Amino acid sequence: MPKRNDDELFVVKKSHIYLVIATVLSFIAGMTVRSLLLGPMPYYLVASVPPGTASPTPTSPHLEATATLSPILSPTAAQPSPTAGIVQVSADDDPAIGPQDAPALIVEFSDFQCSFCARFATETLGQIVDTYGDQVRFVYRDFPLTSMHPYAQKAAEASQCAFEQGKYWQYSDLLFQNQQALDVDSLKGYAQQLGLDTDAFNECLDSGQYASEVQKDLSEGQSYGVTGTPTFFINGRLLRGAKPFSAFQAMIEEELAR
Repeated sequence: MPKRNDDELFVVKKSHIYLVIATVLSFIAGMTVRSLLLGPMPYYLVASVPPGTASPTPTSPHLEATATLSPILSPTAAQPSPTAGIVQVSADDDPAIGPQDAPALIVEFSDFQCSFCARFATETLGQIVDTYGDQVRFVYRDFPLTSMHPYAQKAAEASQCAFEQGKYWQYSDLLFQNQQALDVDSLKGYAQQLGLDTDAFNECLDSGQYASEVQKDLSEGQSYGVTGTPTFFINGRLLRGAKPFSAFQAMIEEELAR
């Protein structure tokens, strides 16, 4: 029997080890390159979503939202652009501050019972107006979340009745300052407090004169993808929730620089 060469046996074993190490290093390098090129696997590719079920929309701690709104779509309303991310939002003929030709148009969809909407109205809107003046036009549109806020619909109608008499902003300020008292009697009381023609105001409110106008805002808001309040569009760019002034400032500055 030939004598076993221990040196040759040892060399063979080392080559096997080198091969295994090379394979492992190649795999790690490949995964690293894939991660650098493609980034981490997104959650929506990993999460299990039943077929035909829409992925849930993340909610913001500064946004009052409801999942019970039915998709009432206006056939004439513009749809969100899937490519540019810009929505052609109509300002309609709703209450507005600022010139019509202002380079930055902010359209808000809001609810008078929404605490985050009140925060924007009392803290942030004034900062925007004071800072940018005629460079910005701000438009308020109604989006009452009636499943959560039982008085929001009538409050929105009442604000339109006040708008009819030229006291919209004064009246809306009172609504946001008194969110715990938005029943019909209180709504009429605020009109009296502002010195409005109470007979005309009460008839306007009781008859539901502006119910369809409020529903039009709601319908168009849904067609733009609005699901909660407050929701803003700055030159068609979406901004959700009662963000601080700095968030609005950043987007406004970008639009003014275009």
